[in-house]
Amino acid sequence: MKKKTIYVFLLVFTLFLAACGSNASDENKNDKEEAFTIGVIPVQTVGEMETAMDKLQTILTDKLNREVSVEVYPDYNGVVEAMNYNKIDMAYFGPLTYVVAHEKSGAKAIITQLIDGEPFYHSYIITHKDSPLNSIEDLVAHSKEIDFAFGDINSTSGSLIPSIELKDRGVFESEDVHQFKSVRYTGSHDATALAVQNKQVGAGAIDSAIYDQLVDSGKIDGSLFKTIWQSEKLFQYPWAVHKDTDEETIQTLKAAFLAIEDEEILAAFGASGFTEATDEDYESIRQAAIKQGIINE
Repeated sequence: MKKKTIYVFLLVFTLFLAACGSNASDENKNDKEEAFTIGVIPVQTVGEMETAMDKLQTILTDKLNREVSVEVYPDYNGVVEAMNYNKIDMAYFGPLTYVVAHEKSGAKAIITQLIDGEPFYHSYIITHKDSPLNSIEDLVAHSKEIDFAFGDINSTSGSLIPSIELKDRGVFESEDVHQFKSVRYTGSHDATALAVQNKQVGAGAIDSAIYDQLVDSGKIDGSLFKTIWQSEKLFQYPWAVHKDTDEETIQTLKAAFLAIEDEEILAAFGASGFTEATDEDYESIRQAAIKQGIINE
């Protein structure tokens, strides 16, 4: 009887330990699941952004009081799909990729960057200073002699806006249908700038703020360029949260971004600071995407 009692006690104790181990495992699993994940588009080559993103990750981990993971994706579309398939909680989008993500998954813009105190930028078409081109009219007139570079195909300033302008002027329909000597997509704004600087292409489309940042940092030589076209104002790149993000988290994120003064983080985005953004700020980009058939009306 005594042996039986001891046996029962040991069995219960063993089951208790197993349950504790299982609960600890479940808690660890939940901790991992609760990590707040952020996807970032590659506004410059990925390596250039790593240190700044590590700093941003540290700040947000502290403010949210939970693990934050920031990952720079290799291309724009990857961030849209990550949001669409619930793999990330927040993303740094280009305006075009944002309206696509909003259409697909309900992503919600909450923050954008300031450039010299303003939440706007432009699309530029740039050429080398030695180029005979001095205007977009010159570019159109001599298109058959020009190798032209866009950035990422999903970029607002590096593709969408300049492609609409060139389409309206009758020299561009797609990568395969155009009036240029050749058309290429470089994948990033800095790659486009370097292609123009090194005379690998005759002209290229680029984000105005990133162009200025590349010049200021010495990554390109500003004296070697001419800007031959500038778009209307475009609202800056948004940081957008998943549609299911709770309001407390949204407000904490806003406060955290608005307080950022770290020069390395700001420089990664060519920013002077951050300000609040809403979905309505991107209506002109939405209309441009509809015009190009990228999203439905």
